[in-house]
Amino acid sequence: MNKIKSYLESVLEEMKKVSWPSWLELKGSTWMVVGLTIFLAAVVFVYDKVMNTGLGWILQ
Repeated sequence: MNKIKSYLESVLEEMKKVSWPSWLELKGSTWMVVGLTIFLAAVVFVYDKVMNTGLGWILQ
C-alpha cells in the first residue's frame, strides 16, 4: 500500500511539471490532425483506385 501511495505522489509531482497546451494550440493541433487524416485517406483512396484499375486491365 505504501508503494502505491508513493507512486501516486510521484505522478502528481510530475503532472505539475507538464506544460499543457493553450486552448488555441489545442484547436490548431486538432485541425492539423483532422486535415492530415483526410488528406491521407484521399491519397490512399486514389492509390487504391489506380491499383484496382491497373490490375483490372492486366487481368483481363
